[in-house]
Amino acid sequence: MSFTIGNREVGSGRTYVIAEIGNNHNGSFERAIEMIDRAVDMGADCAKFQMRHLDEVYRKRSLRKDGEDLGTEYILDLLARFELGVDQHRKLFEYCRQKGIEYLCTPWDEKSVAVLEGFGVPAYKVASADLTNLPLLDVLARTGKPLILSTGMSATEEVRATVDFLNARGARYALLHCNSTYPAPLHDINLRWMGELRKIHPLVGYSGHERGINVSLAAVALGACIVERHFTLDRLMEGPDHAASLTHAEFRQMIEGIREIEEALGDGLARKLSQGEMINRENLGKSLVAARPLSAGTVLGAGDVKIRSPGQGLSPQNFARLVGRTLRRDMREEDFFYPSDLADTRVEPRAYRFGRPWGVPVRYHDFKEYAGRISPDLWEFHLSYSDMDLDPADYLGGTYSADYVVHAPELFSGSRLMDLATPDDAYRNDSIRETQRVIDITRSLRKFFPKARRPMIVANIGGFTMDEPLPADVIEGYYRRFANSLDELDREGVEIIPQTMAPFPWHFGGQRYQNIFVKIDEIVEWCSRLGLRMCFDVSHSRLTCNHLGYDFYDFAAKIAPFTGHLHLGDAKDLNGEGLQIGEGDIDFARLGGILKAGCPGASFIPEIWQGHKNGGEGFWIALERLEGTL
Repeated sequence: MSFTIGNREVGSGRTYVIAEIGNNHNGSFERAIEMIDRAVDMGADCAKFQMRHLDEVYRKRSLRKDGEDLGTEYILDLLARFELGVDQHRKLFEYCRQKGIEYLCTPWDEKSVAVLEGFGVPAYKVASADLTNLPLLDVLARTGKPLILSTGMSATEEVRATVDFLNARGARYALLHCNSTYPAPLHDINLRWMGELRKIHPLVGYSGHERGINVSLAAVALGACIVERHFTLDRLMEGPDHAASLTHAEFRQMIEGIREIEEALGDGLARKLSQGEMINRENLGKSLVAARPLSAGTVLGAGDVKIRSPGQGLSPQNFARLVGRTLRRDMREEDFFYPSDLADTRVEPRAYRFGRPWGVPVRYHDFKEYAGRISPDLWEFHLSYSDMDLDPADYLGGTYSADYVVHAPELFSGSRLMDLATPDDAYRNDSIRETQRVIDITRSLRKFFPKARRPMIVANIGGFTMDEPLPADVIEGYYRRFANSLDELDREGVEIIPQTMAPFPWHFGGQRYQNIFVKIDEIVEWCSRLGLRMCFDVSHSRLTCNHLGYDFYDFAAKIAPFTGHLHLGDAKDLNGEGLQIGEGDIDFARLGGILKAGCPGASFIPEIWQGHKNGGEGFWIALERLEGTL
């Protein structure tokens, strides 16, 4: 069950945030305008006011102050001074429309409903005081607009009676748990009542009058589809609501917290491993490995298998399933067992046919094994910082008829990430020195690959931050520093191609923020300025499009003319990176058509998470599935 207010769907998983201005403008139209501006700035979905025609709400005797209780007399005095006129409300409605925020209002009487209907308001808020006012609710229900009803000051039976009344009229509505004291003591709030309220009606939110934001954030964690809080420019102003109101800074912090909680809540349907968890599982987990050298045909006994880290092979939970199986391959001591060792078939490489140069990623230590099994058009050497100290001649023998690409390390010794764009000059100079070493190594490999003309170096060039994205006004400086770093490198005979990046890269098993070579318009602009080509990592860029709401295929069409090399892997949601082809959201047949038109000569490799395991099994599956699309 859900309903829409403007362009927001209430009850869809995104909390609708109401900035309740009410009468906290204290009768000043100019202050009301300022508060709308502040509500827009802090990210509220609507700015809400209140409208009363006092002669329709209160007894004549009360309005005459004819022996009325002191509390009522105080409230009437404030309302008489603080109420805005109908024309002022109409102007506020129009101003909200101009500023892109919804104007909502609480009508306290039928005359106010008629006025607001003339404005065209999209929904109505019902104050706790009117939850039992069935004649007013009947008028509101007949408008056909969604209703948001606070339940403060009402007993359970009264809430049920109003729910029955609204259901009988087919109304669309949400109930807000509320304690109508200003400020509300924490021990009176009873936030768990939201669960019982949801049994009465499924759409439940929270209208808070407590001090601070923590309870409101907890309400979101408990499933509140709406959060309403009073908003003030100064908590010391005259009036009863200011003391229970949030300042601009507090309200903004609350909304930021709400959006973080929503993202963290997930769908609750399944326990999914994040990319960072998979990285840490690989590094810290355990696997089943061969306890000694084993030959094909061996019937595995318990003594043939032991458990060791890292967690790159078959989980130890499969120990009993593995024992008794007949081994179908030779294994060295401490080689990993894989899921295929529990199956009756293995995926093996073959001769593949593509309309563009293709290859596979390799490390020095597994190059000879791969070279004995396949003959690709190119090899992409993925260097670690420790590989940079190795002699390639110890792993490559003779010459090869293929081309090659080098993927520069992202991490250098001393836990330093490459960053050719950082404003820290010392750090940038370190990155330049390490990148120059990569260039020198790349040039040294040419003697093994005489066909190569100008080998490409794929690089993640930096521009990351730890805790939050960079502000837009500093981004150009990062690109300029990267350009300066390029000028300081001796790039003779090689071509550095930055890799398109996902917005949330994983470093050291934790998530960071990536700020450059993510957005397509920036990529096109700076490739044009600097004469660069890119490595189009389609998995990274699909995650970018999912996060920013871009059309992925439009992204692909724009970057294709600047693409020199491709990393092909599937992707899903925000963190599903490097998935096997066909297991994510990418339509590779459609993408293949775009790439044929935009970069027909660009080479590619399959970039599959842990595709190298089990003798490259993930790569062979990917190549099988890509054949015919590129």
